[in-house]
Amino acid sequence: MLMHRLLIAAAERRPEQLAFRWVDRDRSLSYAEAVEAMEKMAGALSSLGVAKGDRVTIFAHNGLDYLLAMLGAWRIGAIAAAVNVRFASELAFYLADHTPKAIVYTHDMGEAVRRASSPLAYTPRLICMDGPQDGAVSMPQILDASLTPPPDPSDEAAIAHLSYTSGTTGKPKGACLAHEPTVRAARCIGERLRIRADDVSFGPTALSSSYQLVANLLPELAAGTSIQVMGRWTQSAGWDAIEAADASMFIANPTLLEEVLLESRKRGRAPGRLRFGLSGGGPTPPTLKRAWRDELRIPLVESYGQSELGGFVALGYPELEPDDRKLVPIGPPLPDKEVAVFDPGDQALPHGRLGELVLRGGFMAGYWNNPEKTAEATRGGWLRTGDVGIIDAEGAITMRGRRSELIEVNGSTWFPRDVEEALCGVPGVRQAALIGIPSHSTGFRPRAFVTLDGSRVLDTAALKSAIADRTPYDLSLLSVETVTELPMTPTGKISKAELAARYAAE
Repeated sequence: MLMHRLLIAAAERRPEQLAFRWVDRDRSLSYAEAVEAMEKMAGALSSLGVAKGDRVTIFAHNGLDYLLAMLGAWRIGAIAAAVNVRFASELAFYLADHTPKAIVYTHDMGEAVRRASSPLAYTPRLICMDGPQDGAVSMPQILDASLTPPPDPSDEAAIAHLSYTSGTTGKPKGACLAHEPTVRAARCIGERLRIRADDVSFGPTALSSSYQLVANLLPELAAGTSIQVMGRWTQSAGWDAIEAADASMFIANPTLLEEVLLESRKRGRAPGRLRFGLSGGGPTPPTLKRAWRDELRIPLVESYGQSELGGFVALGYPELEPDDRKLVPIGPPLPDKEVAVFDPGDQALPHGRLGELVLRGGFMAGYWNNPEKTAEATRGGWLRTGDVGIIDAEGAITMRGRRSELIEVNGSTWFPRDVEEALCGVPGVRQAALIGIPSHSTGFRPRAFVTLDGSRVLDTAALKSAIADRTPYDLSLLSVETVTELPMTPTGKISKAELAARYAAE
């Protein structure tokens, strides 16, 4: 099935059901209205010369028009290339990489778009979501024209979405997600999470992330669920918005999930009618899962995926887990994928053995314009995640960390997540990140950064003492620093690369 056909099928079943609501401006569309708007967007793009296989860059803040731009591109067989607005200074790289036929953007990004597109050897069509601008057509005006789109190409194997990697180990790469395997993965995710038409899904993180695509959009469209998107999140306003939406599912990253917990503590209850929270974009501390369980009485489901997937490697269940030990694993793989653990020689390891997590059965068609990296990442028909983990006897996956983030200290390998989760288990600690600082004597010297919840004052000696029996490492080499905040990536992960760069600059 094709991605946009999920919307059409839901509209045929329940045309009056709320499909999308843009929280910030209180704009909404029913499923029938959303199909009509998608057809108008498809007609507009086609009239500007966009055809099957062409790329449409979407460079905008979260909103209703963002969703319509994606759907309109898919409808005519074009490829939606989503770029986070936080990458304005690097936009020229992304445009040169996927050479779009059109760029859809919000008015405040106009200067960045014109500057980044000017070096291109051709002139892409510029479409401003908020009205006419110099060199750009007005999206409201071309939608009002109600132009007829061409017939649906109906190519399930075609690439629909260009999802860029975070670029933590080099330049970002565009992962090409095709219609059919991505829709199949989304249906599996929806079944695991037991998503139904009477659910209300709330997602405030960036729509440019593949996490929102496979967590707060496609599974919900398959079920005919109401989808809420938000662009301007704050702890208090976000809690109020979840409450006002009567949301039953909160799709976010660990940082925002913690903010909902903190705000719920202040107010004495959880917002809306939440039946679960879904965490993605970075590792979820078991302490956060435990707090949601014990204080909110709501399961916090952890997901583990990558831009290359169009789905998840592993996913938990939307149910309360009474056993603290089972809060550490993420969950089992989904039915559309086979997951294994390989040793350095590409040999499968038995359950309980540590190695690189690999999978097959549904992932990207390849990296855009990068056959060498594609071959490297998918050799032997297995996608190499670059993550180290284990699969236990029950089939649940525990991800221990990125292989590139492991720290060699005096001949011993440190897994940062061990230290980070131990620190997060100390009362008063909100977040923790461990990096390695180059050292002539030890290879690397481990240095941890933590943020506190403001109610406690903890010195570094107390923190090290508190985790001494929770980690297998010699903590005499560890230094701990408290900071007011940690740098974050656009997808909500703690940016360890920025932490390391800050230390190097110092």
